[in-house]
Amino acid sequence: MGKDLLKFNGITKLLSVLCTLTMLQGTAIIIQAYMLSQAVVGLFNGESSSDIIHATIFFTISFICRHTITTIKQKYSERFADNASNEIKMRVLEKLFRLGPRFVRKNGTGNIVTLVMEGASHLRQYLEIVPFKMINLAIITPIVVIYIFVIDKVSAIILIVTFPIIIIFMILLGLAAKKKANKQWKVYRILSNHFTDSLRGLETLKFLGLSRRHSKKIRSVSESYREATMGTLKIAFLSSFALDLFTMLSIATVAVFLGLRLIGGEILLGPALTILILAPEYFLPVREVGADYHATLNGQEAGKAMQAILDEQEFKEQDDKGVAIWNQDSLLKLNDVTVKPEEDSPTSLNKVNVGFKGFQKIGIVGESGSGKSTLIDVIGGFLEPNTGSINVSETKVSHLQLSSWQKQLLYIPQNPYIFSKTVAENIRFYQPDATDEEVEKAANNAGLNTLLNELPRGLDEKIGEGGRDLSGGQSQRVAIARAFLENRPILLLDEPTSHLDIETEYELKQTMLKLFSNKLVFIATHRLHWMKEMDQIIVMNKGKIVEIGNHEELVEKKGYYFQLISS
Repeated sequence: MGKDLLKFNGITKLLSVLCTLTMLQGTAIIIQAYMLSQAVVGLFNGESSSDIIHATIFFTISFICRHTITTIKQKYSERFADNASNEIKMRVLEKLFRLGPRFVRKNGTGNIVTLVMEGASHLRQYLEIVPFKMINLAIITPIVVIYIFVIDKVSAIILIVTFPIIIIFMILLGLAAKKKANKQWKVYRILSNHFTDSLRGLETLKFLGLSRRHSKKIRSVSESYREATMGTLKIAFLSSFALDLFTMLSIATVAVFLGLRLIGGEILLGPALTILILAPEYFLPVREVGADYHATLNGQEAGKAMQAILDEQEFKEQDDKGVAIWNQDSLLKLNDVTVKPEEDSPTSLNKVNVGFKGFQKIGIVGESGSGKSTLIDVIGGFLEPNTGSINVSETKVSHLQLSSWQKQLLYIPQNPYIFSKTVAENIRFYQPDATDEEVEKAANNAGLNTLLNELPRGLDEKIGEGGRDLSGGQSQRVAIARAFLENRPILLLDEPTSHLDIETEYELKQTMLKLFSNKLVFIATHRLHWMKEMDQIIVMNKGKIVEIGNHEELVEKKGYYFQLISS
């Protein structure tokens, strides 16, 4: 069954209930077989229907009990699987929020989305099937063979000897199937990640005339997934065929020996018939496990991938004493903050010392790899510094993954996610209880009037997957509307307009500047025209802050910032 199952809440209760019900089910199976054989023997001996009425009644009762217990077990397993898969899904989502956008970018958005959506479904199937089937194998099979051993040792020995052969063959095929399934899951996640990236860059590929060439790449990735899937199915079909073949041969062997001994008078018809009825029941649990094994492989892999996310090293524990609401007198200070993601990787931030007070607009500029996004991630609490400390007003901490801090900030990424819901529901993402008037005001402030006028149902129009597609600029305006509605005092923006054309960016800029009013704003960007609007500019190079000042001061200084503008 695996040790991983024991990590789920409620698994102990599930196993206890399933064990109890399965023992009752095993008893019902034996009574059913015994009563059926008694009825058949009675008819064979010429008895009337009234003479075998008791056997028929007990057979019917045991038959009903057996299948009622099976239904109860299935319902109980389904409920546990629903609760457990939803629980781990929420835990993974919470962990992803704590790990931040950097972790998602590193592992691929498509991979993460596929894991949370499809993986949770596969895991549910795994949790629904595996405990149920494995307990059947662990309890029903021994009960049946022990009963057969009591009435006929020879038949029991034949069944016991053939059983390990089937198990060994299942293990060999299972290992081959697992290898194929691992490959299939890996290719599936690559396909999902490739699909997500393709959708994001579709307009750019079309504009550059590379869409036809990219279609070949899509075909290649899809073909790899098809081959991996067919390889897994091939092993699955072979396993099912071999399992059925060995099971039939084992039952046939038992039947032949029973027939010979019946003719020789060594065994009576009643016990022989009971054994023959029970022999398929003896092999049924292992056949079910073998048949469902392949259906649960993706669930196993999804569970391992989810557990790997949950096992990701979190930030050092520290007391969240509660950071006061950011105001005009608040102070944020980074003291010798150094970030080096991995041992062999270059330092992203190198002894950064910088402070921010009250409401101001902070621009962060530098070449690619200079540390802009890393600084944003540290301030947002998405990344933990290796060394150094941070002061938030009077509170000294080692990192900013504090709920009291993160509830005050809002992160606007380069490509905000649009949910498959209405415009209003997308805007209400952070404030689900906002009134229609508040949503409409936020949409107007974000400049969504033009889009809403084009939509037949306005704010009630469905957008995202299965609805109206939005351009990059329109998606960004929806994200801005969310920010207007939420109205948090701290804003983080990482290259918010780098994927937009100049005209769209200029229109959005006027809207975003209104959003920046009375807030502490950090904007990391390559578009230097933003810097004229900033109160303070942080110029970075190779993980260090090389210059600080406003636009006029830095231009007059003719230093590194001036070189960036000139280039």
